[in-house]
Amino acid sequence: MAGTARTRWPWISLLLSAALVLNPVGLDFLHSAFFAGEQLARNIAQPIVLTALAIMAVVTGLEWLVRTLIARSRARGATG
Repeated sequence: MAGTARTRWPWISLLLSAALVLNPVGLDFLHSAFFAGEQLARNIAQPIVLTALAIMAVVTGLEWLVRTLIARSRARGATG
């Protein structure tokens, strides 16, 4: 059957998180939050970066939970 190799790994949210962080704007925010020479820049950027990190962690956890529930449902043979 096609599509039977399902994984619980939350790869969609991890790829989205990597795309958000590893672009020039995301890297600039990370640099401003932790490595800026100015205290004001760090004080402004750190809450933004930490909030975004928390949101990405919650989305990753939710994706993992949904994938786990779907995998268990399919293992039992329940139909949608």
